[in-house]
Order: sequence, then C-alpha cells, then structure tokens
Amino acid sequence: MTAHFLIQVDVPRALVRITMSGFFDAAAIARFVAARDAAHALLTCGANAHVTLVDIREMDIQAQGSVAEFRAVLADPRHASRRLAFVVARSLARSQIRRAAAERAACYFETVEQAEAWLLGAESAAA
Repeated sequence: MTAHFLIQVDVPRALVRITMSGFFDAAAIARFVAARDAAHALLTCGANAHVTLVDIREMDIQAQGSVAEFRAVLADPRHASRRLAFVVARSLARSQIRRAAAERAACYFETVEQAEAWLLGAESAAA
C-alpha cells in the first residue's frame, strides 16, 4: 500500500494532528518530513511548545530501514513536541513505533479520543 499522510494544525491549541497509512519508503519519509516542517511553521507557540497526535492505525509494517529513518526524524530536537501521543493498533506496528520513538517520551493509545484527552488534559495545560 502506498504511503499516505495528512497533517493538520490546530493553531489555537498548538496541536498538530498527523494521520499516516501505508508503507513508507525513503522518498515518502522525505515528503512527510517536508510537510511536517511546513505544518510546524504555521504554529504560533514557542519552539517545542506544541503537542502532537499521530494516528498510525492504518500504517503497514515498515521495513527496518524505514523504522531507522523514522527514529532519526523523531530524535530531531528541533521539531520535538512538548507531548507526543500515538494512536496504534495492536500489531507489530506498535512494536515498531515504540522502537522508533525510543528516545522520546511518548504515550500510546487505542483511540484518537484517548490520545487527545491526554495531550490537552489539565496536566498538559499546566506544563
């Protein structure tokens, strides 16, 4: 399945919503990073003050090279969010994202609603 992604920015809430599906090769990851960078440029909050919700429930199992590339993307401190939530299905993809995000403090959820509640909850507002 071809890689697809959608990135939406909720500027007032400093929330970046990302939905990803399919299989990502190096070219698709590069397109994703460029789109992510453009989305981050829309934010009006301070650097790294935004929160990010990433829905990867429809993402295919990725090649190990792609997992390594995503790990590098997630490790880049210039684009790190204050809070990072992944919505994942129960599968090998869950294990892959945990490896890719190993250097990030991220939480994992089964629904978008759970992830958003954690990202925007009272504890997040106090941070």
